[in-house]
Amino acid sequence: MTAAPDALPPLAGLQTARLDWRRDDGGEEAPHSAAFDDVYFSRHDGRAETEHVFLDANRLPERFADWQADRPFVIGETGFGTGLNMLCAWACFEAHAPLVARLHLISTEKFPLVREDLARALAAWPDLAERAARLVAQWPEPVAGVHRLWLDDRVTLDLHFGDTTERLERLDGRVDAWFLDGFAPSKNPEMWQPALFAAMAARSRPGATLATFTCAGVVKRGLKAAGFAWRKVPGFGRKREMLAGEIAAPPEDRRRAATPWFTPPAARPARHVAVVGAGIAGTSVAAALARRGVAVTLIDREDPGSGGSGNDQGALYVKLAADTNPQSRVYLAGLLHSRRLLATLDPEQALWMPCGVLQLAMSDKEQARQTRFLAHHPLPDSVVHGVSADAASRLAGTPLDHGGLHYPKAGWVRPAALCRRLAATPGVGFRRAEVTGLTPEDDGWSLALADGEHLAADQVVIATAALANRFPQTAALPLQPVRGQVSRLTLPRGAPTLERVICAGGYVSPPMGGVLTFGATFAPNQAATGVRTADHAANLAELEATLPAFVAALREAGAALEPAGLEGRAAVRAASPDKSPYAGPVPVAEAWAADYARLAKDATRVRETPGRHHGGLWISAAHGSRGFSSAPLCAELIASRICDEPLPLEAPLVDHLHPGRRLIRDLIQGKHDSASARGVGNGS
Repeated sequence: MTAAPDALPPLAGLQTARLDWRRDDGGEEAPHSAAFDDVYFSRHDGRAETEHVFLDANRLPERFADWQADRPFVIGETGFGTGLNMLCAWACFEAHAPLVARLHLISTEKFPLVREDLARALAAWPDLAERAARLVAQWPEPVAGVHRLWLDDRVTLDLHFGDTTERLERLDGRVDAWFLDGFAPSKNPEMWQPALFAAMAARSRPGATLATFTCAGVVKRGLKAAGFAWRKVPGFGRKREMLAGEIAAPPEDRRRAATPWFTPPAARPARHVAVVGAGIAGTSVAAALARRGVAVTLIDREDPGSGGSGNDQGALYVKLAADTNPQSRVYLAGLLHSRRLLATLDPEQALWMPCGVLQLAMSDKEQARQTRFLAHHPLPDSVVHGVSADAASRLAGTPLDHGGLHYPKAGWVRPAALCRRLAATPGVGFRRAEVTGLTPEDDGWSLALADGEHLAADQVVIATAALANRFPQTAALPLQPVRGQVSRLTLPRGAPTLERVICAGGYVSPPMGGVLTFGATFAPNQAATGVRTADHAANLAELEATLPAFVAALREAGAALEPAGLEGRAAVRAASPDKSPYAGPVPVAEAWAADYARLAKDATRVRETPGRHHGGLWISAAHGSRGFSSAPLCAELIASRICDEPLPLEAPLVDHLHPGRRLIRDLIQGKHDSASARGVGNGS
């Protein structure tokens, strides 16, 4: 039995597939599942079988050739296995689809292969070698959740790791063609259940097709009960028959019955989108939209990579809660997403370094918290694991008094340089200006600029950190400004170095260009950006408390470890009350207050009225000090919604990021006044 669709998935690793390599009917070595006692494919005829069963029975060559929609064609698959089906679909798309078309692949997998087995299995098909290499290079860690891969400029693959039915129940997106794959019903009866077919139907577009190799009765009955019409068609090779079918009218999706306010706004044209704010949030959105062929005007009163994203070096890290919660799920997904994005964007590592991050447990309380975290979250060691003080010392390259958590996939980035790279994505035009007002028009938005000009756009994304709620449309969203100052020390020749980013009360990164960066102070409700000597002193004190042996070695090498010997930079970040970002459509606060007023008296009395939003207005803000782990994933979420694509997060986590979540919380608690009326950070 699967969990309820709105329940949180576990923050955990998955058991990987156990393979035997056996000779198939053609005498070729092929992967065989030890758990299900079945083959993944036959090297002798597996490629031909895939093309017959899944591509031809779904009429993909002709459908690709005729595809004219702005959105991508979406294929859903129940069982990724070796990825052969998806690579064949990709090859078919390239052979038949117009150059402006896009393809979005979705596949579930409960027992993902390890990278080495994946590469070995796909080596059987030399003509797929280039595509296989791109897949293998981005192959994610075996962690439950959604993992987005960019196979090329037009093809995206979302791997949904976990139980197939559970994954499809939580999918936020709709499918045009289904590959109903997986080990045979007799070998894997747990998957072929009525709930699977119901989830497929609920995530289908009208007219979605399906194909499967099996004609088992449980499959035919399940498909019919879910609303699919099926028919027997000739099978492949020695298999006489298989099934193909379609669903003309998918059932109404009742997932939003309990949370109608999170119903997404209807898709609308997005030929030209204005993104306001050129920090990591705004440049990530601009790049994500431009990759989809959308024309973007990026607007900021300063150059890209200024403000809170303007440091030369910053940590790419997360701090996960001891007990699973939506925020931790989002941030871990975001860290892994940013890691893949950076590897794809900058394989030379000019903008980042995956050196790993050590989170030290410097108190009994923190040690207990980390112990509880590890007990509750059995994640792969390649993602996070506990280390002793001795092991942490070896990893850091300096003596440490405390152990902690090691995140091998984390590291550091060059924030300002990364923002400039994203802003230079083809299709993004930058304009240095200040936006003073937003006015809805019949066909989009008019942006008033401080110089008196107006800019027209189909849609607008607000990504201006602590200033994001200064517009009337966003004023009800509470944001707290948080001042932070980093310190920079130019190291003398022969000074010691660090091998990892180290976090405790603050953080310190391995030196870059002979400069050691550390900090940062945390000053809520402060927005001044002048560098303060007192903050340098605080950063030095924190550095010495965390790394006493390292600081002693720096002094011995002649480093100027006094506030007067430091350079620095202060900037203002923004935080939400629950410390999770805002990423999604901007709600009409007054309408929500009226439509859902009854929640104040009884939170179970839900009025089934879809939430009203400012059409074509979006926000990505409140990323705080971990924006490099959250902003790129939030950008993909917003770009996917704008472009009518499946989303890169499970539906409950999409809801967790919705900007209107705070409005609903306040209504339930009987708080009807706006954020600005309460005096909560309004950008002033």
